[in-house]
Amino acid sequence: MTQDDPKSPEGAPAPAVSRVSSALEGELAKSLREGLYLVSTPIGNLADISLRALATLARADLIFCEDTRHSRKLLGHYGISGELHAYHEHNAAKERPRIIARIRAGQSVALISDAGTPLISDPGHKLVREVREGGFNVYAIPGASALLAALTSSGLPTDRFFFEGFLPPKTTARRKRLEELRGIPATLVFYEAPQRVQAMLLDASEVLGDREGAIAKELTKLHESVMRGSFKELAAGVADELGEKGEFVVLAGPAAPSEVTDAEIVSRLESALGEATFRDGVQDVTDMLGVPRKRVYQLALALKDVNGKGR
Repeated sequence: MTQDDPKSPEGAPAPAVSRVSSALEGELAKSLREGLYLVSTPIGNLADISLRALATLARADLIFCEDTRHSRKLLGHYGISGELHAYHEHNAAKERPRIIARIRAGQSVALISDAGTPLISDPGHKLVREVREGGFNVYAIPGASALLAALTSSGLPTDRFFFEGFLPPKTTARRKRLEELRGIPATLVFYEAPQRVQAMLLDASEVLGDREGAIAKELTKLHESVMRGSFKELAAGVADELGEKGEFVVLAGPAAPSEVTDAEIVSRLESALGEATFRDGVQDVTDMLGVPRKRVYQLALALKDVNGKGR
């Protein structure tokens, strides 16, 4: 940029401001068809919203959200005034028929969450299913997502990941679920509440073992941070943050093949071989656990012999 480049009063290059304004005007000028619009909203920084999302919210006949007080702040920030209603786990069954009736009448309905992409650890999938079963259109307006922001900035492998969301709040159930996830050969992604995150990290340390971990907080905000380390180190690092608001994203690096025990493989085989052929069952467990196929095959043969199926 040279000193001769024209700028807007805010200091941004005038051509950029003009093109952004023109693009938004173009989106606003398009007609909005009847149907359900799943609109992603910022997870912290209000600038993380797309032009298409803004235009959709501005034109929608009505908007459903988790908390109307929270969503009014976002809409007010961008000068959007529309019909706003609550849609959450406590009123979803009552509201779904009303939403579908509005769509049937030819209206456009937008669904947003408190932050991020709708339906990700939020209610909505039953609504989407019933809207589609009714023969109406569902449109995804993509945007911010805490799980993807945490995953891509963590430094952990991103080629394969498994999103678990929230684990059970009670210790016994939480550890049991972690045991079930232990052998998955992918980066694991969890959401956790501040009051439970330290206990969850300590359970992960015992169940998942000594593997790489990361924890993200305040994503896209002023005090954003992503910490890396063992789960015990991470648990110690969040000791002073248990009273904070918001949610944490916890990540666990993929299990090394050597961490998967023979007992774990046999347990998976018992289930897989009961539902598939020998060959397919072996391949399914190999893919699921990321261990050498030869190892799984040998254990499967031994299992057949024990069960008397190898004769």
